Amino acid sequence: MVHLKDKPEYVDIDVDFKPLPKYGHLSEKTPEFLAMEPIIDAAYTKFWSLPDFPAFRQAAGDADAVMPPGGPDRYRDVTTELLQFPARDGHLIELKVYKSPNVRPNATLVYRMHGGGHVVGRHEVDGTENVYAAVNPDIVVVSVDYRLAPEFPFPVPVEDCYDGLLWCKKNSKTLGIDPEKIIVAGSSAGANRAAVLAIMARDDGITGIIGQVLHFPAICHPKFFPRDKYEFGSYIQNADNCVLSVVRYEAFLDAYNPNPEPDHRHSPLLATSLANLPPALIQCAGVDIFRDEAFAYAEALEVAGVDVEIYGYQGVPHCFPAIMNTHPSTPTFYERFNSFLSKHATSSVQQE
Repeated sequence: MVHLKDKPEYVDIDVDFKPLPKYGHLSEKTPEFLAMEPIIDAAYTKFWSLPDFPAFRQAAGDADAVMPPGGPDRYRDVTTELLQFPARDGHLIELKVYKSPNVRPNATLVYRMHGGGHVVGRHEVDGTENVYAAVNPDIVVVSVDYRLAPEFPFPVPVEDCYDGLLWCKKNSKTLGIDPEKIIVAGSSAGANRAAVLAIMARDDGITGIIGQVLHFPAICHPKFFPRDKYEFGSYIQNADNCVLSVVRYEAFLDAYNPNPEPDHRHSPLLATSLANLPPALIQCAGVDIFRDEAFAYAEALEVAGVDVEIYGYQGVPHCFPAIMNTHPSTPTFYERFNSFLSKHATSSVQQE
């Protein structure tokens, strides 16, 4: 099976822990999650019992994500196509384009990086969010199938995503997008990459990044988290979470970054400056090891003068809308996502 540590390496979870004052209450599980927890745990345990990460990937597959009740009809309301672009080393990377049949000219690009712990996953890990975004006729969604660890560790996945972003800007006419209207977006490891790309684009003078969507973001390697500045209890409080436990996350993390050093390209919270970054939507879950770093990043962005919307959902696990699509909080999650996109996304029709 996939090798897991006997105990976490980066945080002492054996301490006499008590919920911390700011966000600790968010770990009180909802009745809906308590009822589903054994089923979710059994499903994820099957993946972790496989011999290695390639087997994990094969078993997970990339089937079209299931839309929640009352959500869009992905086969009627959205069309998809596959493209390829060459990364800096010539390797061809797949892009999946989602858009409305009624998409408008010069739409806003939502450039999407999928979740999966840097190690597993493809486009449809976040397929539901991609469809919700693409229903908006002022948006074209492009998901990038970046290379994965451990075969391609840090910084290759980051570089693949960055190269894809530059390709989209250069090929804006092909995609039907405005190259100066781009929202970088992702969940979990994908949110990490979205935050990183916003910083890299700013530093390199790449224009057009007008927003960032960070859902359940992994924002800082736990070895380097500035615990003297921000509350950091969720890593301990939610250490045994059925969706993503600490030892499972550290298996992902060590595959991705086996010899970590402080670097904002894997830990955007460590960036020297967060000033002049685009407005951010951050949504996180109460029963998630990443909860407190999401709030820390929101605080750091706000101090730097960045406009931030942050929402924490009490009592639900990591990436809960994809796992519990009938949970009462799921519609609210998508409503806030759609609202942020509608606020920032425009097309040439709107601009006239």
